[in-house]
Amino acid sequence: MNDQAAPIQTATQADDARFMALAFTLGRRGLGNTWPNPSVGAVIVKDGVILGRGWTQPGGRPHAEVEALRQAKKAAQGATMYVTLEPCSHQGKSPPCADAIIKAGIVRVVSALEDPNPEVAGKGHARLRDNGITVDIGLGADEARHVHAGHITRVTNGRPYVTLKLAVSADDKAGLAGRKPAAITGEAAWVRVFQMRAASDAILVGIGTVLSDNPQLSCRLPGMFERSPVRVVLDAKLTLPLSTSVVATVRDTPTWVFTSSKPSAIAEEILQQKGCKVFRVDDVEGRLDLDEVLKVLAEQGITRLMVEGGPRIAGALAAANLVDELALLRAEKNIGASGIEALEGMPIDGLTGRLHSRGREKLGADTLELFERA
Repeated sequence: MNDQAAPIQTATQADDARFMALAFTLGRRGLGNTWPNPSVGAVIVKDGVILGRGWTQPGGRPHAEVEALRQAKKAAQGATMYVTLEPCSHQGKSPPCADAIIKAGIVRVVSALEDPNPEVAGKGHARLRDNGITVDIGLGADEARHVHAGHITRVTNGRPYVTLKLAVSADDKAGLAGRKPAAITGEAAWVRVFQMRAASDAILVGIGTVLSDNPQLSCRLPGMFERSPVRVVLDAKLTLPLSTSVVATVRDTPTWVFTSSKPSAIAEEILQQKGCKVFRVDDVEGRLDLDEVLKVLAEQGITRLMVEGGPRIAGALAAANLVDELALLRAEKNIGASGIEALEGMPIDGLTGRLHSRGREKLGADTLELFERA
């Protein structure tokens, strides 16, 4: 018999947890739509009544705290704010959120996580405390680190958070012999992929995938097309045909092309005239420097990158230890020994073995398992 009593959660703790959970739910609405800023959620509460709710708006402004304060108006006086990331304290393109909170008369702030951005890094919390506001930090910290992983990775590592999506057969194959594409997963899995795209800032593929599949790389769900991420194509020789979907629809959804220093300026100019952005990075034996590609993407403001490239890009990212999250979609059918491996130069368990499983779920006949860095 265990004589140690379980901890009793007080009414205040239960309320704090409930309102912070709501803040996270609100913040997720902006994922993929607020870069270069993190997608934050904020809730203002007084006497158990929600007075204001906010989340970071498209393009990163207004911030969640300002949105919630705008709803609460004068009723925010004496209230508590729940926020999924430390309120900013520096003057950017908008005034500091910490100053707006102080001016509104908020008396308590429950913040999930200190912002690792050197421009903030505890200064927002300190400014609130210096003005007599009670600041409680850490409720929902693990969730905050996951939701804000893109922002955290960009400001600490100088690159986006990388999610690799792999769709494989039951025998770990990603396509047919000769690198021919195969329809592996079903409709339910594709719906989830579209949802993942909508929560990403950018989606990356190689020129091989574009030439073999001519993908749209958009979010084709009702009412969600405008949430399609920036499309990034790695094309060392700059051979991207103008007839492909990623070029033909560039006015609807941005397309960025990474190439080496070798292709002609004329080829670059033609793509630019069509509306594509072209970036030149170093290459090694015809393969673009992935570290430099990710660095440039971060400099452009990308925080959450989804990779749907073929086995070569997937294998290169895995070999370079640049995969932060793996979304592994597995079908029930086999392709056979002639099929191509999902990761060039590495078995799948070579990647999953160094990641931590977050769980599985059924998507029709298919299974999705999510892995992340331990």
